[in-house]
Amino acid sequence: MAATEQILQHYESIRPEQEDFYKDLHQNPELSHQEHRTAANVARSMSSYGFQTETGIGGTGVAAVLHNGNGPTVLLRADMDALPLQERTGADYASTITAQDRGGDRVPVMHACGHDIHVACLLGASRLLAEHQDQWRGTLVALFQPAEETGDGARGMLDDALLDRIPLPDVALAQHVLPGVAGHVATRSGPVLSSADSIRITVHGRGGHGSMPQNTIDPVVLAAMIVLRLQAIISRETPPTEPAVLTVGSLHAGTKSNIIPDQAVMELNLRTYTDATRQRILDSVRRLVQAECAASGSPKEPDFETFDSFPLTVNDEATTMRVAGAFSTHFGERAGSLELQTASEDFSDIPRTGNIPYTYWGIGGTDPQTYRAAVRDGRVLEDVPANHSPMFLPVLQPTLQTGTEALVTAALAWLGLDDSPPANPAAP
Repeated sequence: MAATEQILQHYESIRPEQEDFYKDLHQNPELSHQEHRTAANVARSMSSYGFQTETGIGGTGVAAVLHNGNGPTVLLRADMDALPLQERTGADYASTITAQDRGGDRVPVMHACGHDIHVACLLGASRLLAEHQDQWRGTLVALFQPAEETGDGARGMLDDALLDRIPLPDVALAQHVLPGVAGHVATRSGPVLSSADSIRITVHGRGGHGSMPQNTIDPVVLAAMIVLRLQAIISRETPPTEPAVLTVGSLHAGTKSNIIPDQAVMELNLRTYTDATRQRILDSVRRLVQAECAASGSPKEPDFETFDSFPLTVNDEATTMRVAGAFSTHFGERAGSLELQTASEDFSDIPRTGNIPYTYWGIGGTDPQTYRAAVRDGRVLEDVPANHSPMFLPVLQPTLQTGTEALVTAALAWLGLDDSPPANPAAP
């Protein structure tokens, strides 16, 4: 029996504790940079499995290392933070937690993106590998990252000398639960998650009475013209073969119907899959906004502020093929191809900084009958809650087991006693 099957046949022995940990974490979510309870519980568990565990990296990050003889070093990563959202799943372990956000407001908190699944799966995989060290050789690094949702958690750990505090990985691996048939896994080489840039733009006018617009420069009309013109960047300046999304998600101006304000503020979000496309669209946004302001006689140049930027996630081909092969062997027909995702992640900041090859895959989290019926009826968007929905709740099983098996299977593609690659193949 192969090492993967030797280890995973013991999953049932850890299942009850894993499910209990997951439900507790789902009931007690924490916002980005506030993952203190989660990190403490994770560190306690990892230490009990025999890992050398370090906490407080980049604020609340946890790194756990298990040395098991000579061999490659594999990093497995999970994110820990939740979202400011009121849960409406109706689950008996639903969150009723509230917390103070960065702006000082009291908000509901929910694990609406599946990070609780990620944490529980990485704990389960770590425990199985720790309890069966006779089946593998090398070093396992389990990384529990804060603040993925704000896009600065990985960078915060790096700025806190993460790569000096752990053995340099030869490969970095991560996964995400997504809408799709629970029990299935999916991989993709090349670009898999988009880069994302959020930009706050302030345009200036000259305020006055709503009854005398001739005495003003109306920033509301100016902003409206900009919103319409921005759409042409995608439809007329970007080749149809290059995926890109530009959304104006917020537009604020004025306080009263008969007062023309002196400024308008809009926030837009850009998603792209190549650095060249990203820069070209960012340049076009600036050019278009400046031109519209000039055309309206704006008394000041517009202000641009970039916030919440996420890097492009590009899976290394050789690494992805190695994981895909392992998945095909273990999962059989339940292993497939992942579609290009418009979501964004900051995981890639870590391997890119260390010149480490990486791959990032998806696991399904939807009840199989529900998902297949939705596909059959053409109602996936209506009937299958997606990540960041107040109704998003992956089915407990087989999601947890699949995510655990995926991490173990992928790690053993390097750590297995047979066919281990040379150390740090991507190092210069």
